[in-house]
Amino acid sequence: MAERNIIGLGGGSTEAETRRLLAYAVGLARKPEPRVCVVPTAVRDDADLVLSVYGLLPENARPSFLPFFPWPPRDLRGFALDQDVIFVSGGNTANMLAIWRVHGFDQILREAWEAGIVLTGWSAGMICWFEAGITDSFGPQLEGMRDGLGFLAGSACPHYDGEELRRPVYTKLVADGFPAGVAADDGVGLHYVGTDLAEVVSVREGARAYRVDAAGEEPLPARLLG
Repeated sequence: MAERNIIGLGGGSTEAETRRLLAYAVGLARKPEPRVCVVPTAVRDDADLVLSVYGLLPENARPSFLPFFPWPPRDLRGFALDQDVIFVSGGNTANMLAIWRVHGFDQILREAWEAGIVLTGWSAGMICWFEAGITDSFGPQLEGMRDGLGFLAGSACPHYDGEELRRPVYTKLVADGFPAGVAADDGVGLHYVGTDLAEVVSVREGARAYRVDAAGEEPLPARLLG
């Protein structure tokens, strides 16, 4: 089995910092001209979002995007497995997962992961890889969702310092029995090799990641990217 990499990004901060996070994630493909596929399902294939991500990728990347509206490509599996990196945008996580499952893309993503294709993304594109996560998919309020892809155990929370309610809602959910997990500030990346957290990286001084369980939160050491 190839090395399996997932890089969950807590969220963007400045454009320059986001470029550094994406350069780190794309660099894990270890290709001179990595093929990077943007999957914007969570924002209904929004063209502006796709173009903005293209502009943030490293110059050596060969970008493409995977549409699901009005329908996905005929050879969805072949298209996905021809990539080096698959980047999932933020947006409505629950809607995104439902669409993926209708078309069997959830299983294709698992196959891609096991084949060594780097999986990454921020916000919805962070929590989707876990069993559970905190989301605003069902309205402006934040809720726990236990319907992730389950490649990684436990739960996840992005935007831990970027949105006022993320930290208190997530810690209360976990204290009340929601699966324990990890939280990431904006500007932070969580690099999993296989199913183990191998490294936390940050592009901003003071931005952190945390393990969160019923007893509280524990800061994780992070490497500041230059």
